[in-house]
Amino acid sequence: MPRLGALYSRALGRYASLVLARPPRTSGAWAGTYRVDGVRADPEQLAAYQRLLGEPGTDVLPAGYVHVLAFPLAMAVMVRPDFPLPVLGLVHVGNRVVVHRPVRLDEVLTVRAHAEGLRGHRAGTQVDLVVEVSAGTEVVWHGTSTYLAKGRTVPGADPAPSPQAAPEDRAPGTGGPGTGAHVTTGVWRLGPDVGRDYAEVSGDRNPIHVSRVGARLFGFPRPIAHGMYTAARALAAVGAARGDAFVWEVAFAKPVLLPGTVTLSVDRDGDAYHYRGANRSGKVHFTGTVTPRGRAG
Repeated sequence: MPRLGALYSRALGRYASLVLARPPRTSGAWAGTYRVDGVRADPEQLAAYQRLLGEPGTDVLPAGYVHVLAFPLAMAVMVRPDFPLPVLGLVHVGNRVVVHRPVRLDEVLTVRAHAEGLRGHRAGTQVDLVVEVSAGTEVVWHGTSTYLAKGRTVPGADPAPSPQAAPEDRAPGTGGPGTGAHVTTGVWRLGPDVGRDYAEVSGDRNPIHVSRVGARLFGFPRPIAHGMYTAARALAAVGAARGDAFVWEVAFAKPVLLPGTVTLSVDRDGDAYHYRGANRSGKVHFTGTVTPRGRAG
């Protein structure tokens, strides 16, 4: 599996050339698939992840931890010389993960990653990074991460789709964030070191999360929490009700500045669990759903 530190160095080198150069016309060649066999979870890293995110200390890999295992390969796709968008500065706007069955610590995995869906957006250009994790011939985990390059256009990309409801109005994949009022189920008081703490267990040391200077370079007054930290912590709050197989979705809105406070609500609507994180003034940071597949199909 590639090392994230080296990949971020390559991303930094490509950032200036892509930002200063004329946008390349996409040919589709950048959409090739990368594959790594023989991937194993590290027991110490897993335990540290479980402690930080509030997941139970078992040999089952949390869905967010599988994302951590696979993320370096997705990053390798994004730093290819022919990838048409600058990696640094991409905004993570959403995720959809399908967990087909529990993945265990002793399993040997194959990870595949590719990019697809380069398309226009009212604020720039979006792209999907797709990761598939298999045990033998069985797909056990499938994730799609959507990123936005603000103010960036790529000739040849698909046109922008019709506008959709904002995260405040609609949880991803549903008709709404729940049938009743949002009931607070937890309050997270996030200290200034949360970004560095998650970087230690995930390896994701993007400067917007771990450095005040790095955050300011990309328009943030101070570091922001990793989106997958907040989404995975919300998933942990749903707990065992998610079952062994489920669909986990999240849409990110207002970034969480560190230090900061997030009010979490989790509401059940039929078989689905809708979650929502907001700040003290009610501005939404993220919304999402967890749908058990054993009942929801």
